[in-house]
Amino acid sequence: MANKDYYEVLGVDRSASAEEIKKAYRTLAKKYHPDLNQGDDSAAQKFKEINEAYQVLGDDQKRHQYDQFGTSEFDPNGGAGGGFSDFGGFGGFGGFGDIFESFFGGGGMRNRGPQMGSDIRTTIRIEFEEAAFGVKKDITINRFERCDACEGTGAKPGTGKKKCPTCNGTGQIRHQMGSFMNITTCTTCNGTGEIIEQPCETCRGTGRVSKRRTISVNIPAGIDDGQTLELSGQGNVGDPGAPSGSLLVTIRVKNHKKFEREGYNLYLDLPISFGQAALGAEVQVPTLEGDIKYNIPAGTQTGTVFRIKDRGIKYLRQDRKGDLYVKVNITVPKKLTDRQKELIAEFEGMEVPEKGKKGFFRK
Repeated sequence: MANKDYYEVLGVDRSASAEEIKKAYRTLAKKYHPDLNQGDDSAAQKFKEINEAYQVLGDDQKRHQYDQFGTSEFDPNGGAGGGFSDFGGFGGFGGFGDIFESFFGGGGMRNRGPQMGSDIRTTIRIEFEEAAFGVKKDITINRFERCDACEGTGAKPGTGKKKCPTCNGTGQIRHQMGSFMNITTCTTCNGTGEIIEQPCETCRGTGRVSKRRTISVNIPAGIDDGQTLELSGQGNVGDPGAPSGSLLVTIRVKNHKKFEREGYNLYLDLPISFGQAALGAEVQVPTLEGDIKYNIPAGTQTGTVFRIKDRGIKYLRQDRKGDLYVKVNITVPKKLTDRQKELIAEFEGMEVPEKGKKGFFRK
């Protein structure tokens, strides 16, 4: 590694403080440690380079010497600090146990411990109005629950568990590899340190059984399509002493015949007549809570959008609502009486076609 830049290896600037160098080293050493990358030769080589770089940059005297002479001239094995040999030095850590204590809060690996139950995912479809106002729905799921016969222990009633003979109750298997201690989870007891001599006949030693349950779900007003509700503790049962998982319910909302939703606002197309648009009129506007009266001003053009406040969707778990946006579209009648034709022609300054003749109005 004589021609490599130690600062580049640790990913720090040449002006980095001692604390920044130490922090960078710990992060990289954790990532590339051989025990966490078993069988990966490239990770082992990277770990060696990281330690070599930190042995120099983590020592003020060596760092000063390195900054003076550079990589091509500096010998990390010289000087008062001693040499670096493979994984023998940990630059600031007292050894294998210390580096794991720094990374994991204690020396070596730990037992697996009780595992939390897994989550259950399901989907339900609800009406547009149900999403707007909230609703209570019952859903049926299959989930794993604690076996009542063995009270979740997995052992046949009247029997118990015994210390795992493979790991002697530690849950770990240790293999000496030169100067390293390789620690793995015991496969006999799966890290629990205990084994069952006589499995429960009901759950076959698993401590849990599958049951079909109906769960009531309170869907809050304002929920939108694709959102997911989490019901903690309603998922699969965990190991003894560990909590159950969650029930995750994804909501799918059906489309509405009249309204479209964007966020908490509603959008509506409202047809009005030419006369209502030209002269102004009081019209009935549909909302999710029933029709309301609204005054269309005279001279309204087709495509005009009116905003009606607080007539949209209730905000999720908030005491306020979105707005209703009404887009008016002027409808043209397809059938007119002769008198209506005369009045329109008079208004436009046009002539009415003679009866029996086809064509457009003529000026």
